Amino acid sequence: MKLTDHLRSMEESLLQSAVRKNAAKIAELLSEDFREFGSSGRIFSKAEILAALQGEDPDHHWSLNDFDAKQLCESLVLVTYCATRTSDHSPPAQSLRSSLWALREGRWQMIFHQGTKIPAT
Repeated sequence: MKLTDHLRSMEESLLQSAVRKNAAKIAELLSEDFREFGSSGRIFSKAEILAALQGEDPDHHWSLNDFDAKQLCESLVLVTYCATRTSDHSPPAQSLRSSLWALREGRWQMIFHQGTKIPAT
């Protein structure tokens, strides 16, 4: 599997309700020093993300578009894409997303993520 496909698969898994509710799986995918700049403007640590995901509405469905991966060095990749969230209970929402994935001890982990809301038209 190509690296771009592998990273896309991991990004997609992080958007699946079953994975988002699985703290052990999320802990595997996020590095201990993980940080997120949320679309709310807040900064989240790994522990805060793990706690927040446990209370999340499982009814959301996600799709990724315009996925791109740029290898910055052998062990660091910048991933960017547009995510669309749909739900039976709320209108669709889109956000631009960027993640940094680092190869550590033979496995890829997300070390940084940022989401920026795209205003509804």
